[in-house]
Amino acid sequence: MTYETLRFDVVDGVATITLHRPDSANSLNQTMAEELDAVSIVCDEDSDVRAVLIRGDERFFCAGGDLTTFNVPDDQIKSTIKAMADRLHSAVIRLSKLRAPTVVAVAGTAAGAGFSIAASADLIVAGKSTKFVIAYTAAGLTPDGSSTYFLPRRIGVSRTKELMLTNRILTADEALDWGLVNRVVDDADVIDASLELARMLAAGPTSAFAAVNRLLESSFSNDIETQLDLETLSIAEAAATVDGREGVQAFLEKRRPRFTGK
Repeated sequence: MTYETLRFDVVDGVATITLHRPDSANSLNQTMAEELDAVSIVCDEDSDVRAVLIRGDERFFCAGGDLTTFNVPDDQIKSTIKAMADRLHSAVIRLSKLRAPTVVAVAGTAAGAGFSIAASADLIVAGKSTKFVIAYTAAGLTPDGSSTYFLPRRIGVSRTKELMLTNRILTADEALDWGLVNRVVDDADVIDASLELARMLAAGPTSAFAAVNRLLESSFSNDIETQLDLETLSIAEAAATVDGREGVQAFLEKRRPRFTGK
């Protein structure tokens, strides 16, 4: 399929979603929200997808929501925002629950919903000049796109409040120090480094990666007994998969495993 606001392809197990509204700093409008939701379904349904890379086009990652789309009559503003947020949230939920791990390459600025999308990924690679800013309350708004869920889990409630209440800009080095991003590289290397990471993940045990994410998410609400019961069930199930058997056999044979994602 072709998309108006995105570029999408799957090569060697890596699905690449490129945000493509360069004249608007890749800001999110209704069409982009709908198309993100559509490609999230493709990634969920396509068994060939074993890692997902989300990146921006040209100089920006994403400047957040396109506020020009909010310039509607008073009696339409709620329905306009609900329509966009619902489709964005559907995409974020689905992408965060994929079997395939997600990598975000952040070059330039990640603001508002762009910050939220980045924070929802499994791994984040940023350029040295990358800047993160929540920005919502600067426009008298509140966050969407999942940042109130994922940011406290990544950096804690106190630092999340600082970002959301003051709208201060977070540099790439600060983001690394705070645990928001996993790697900071030269600006020119962001896409290549992110793609290398996505390819490495695509060659790994996809089902085990998905199970790791499920275990980590459940650990925030379970007591230790429940969590360890889940760990027992999970490792037993993983050991019985094709990749689990291959991983053990490769270890015993002192060779590199050849995972198939099964």
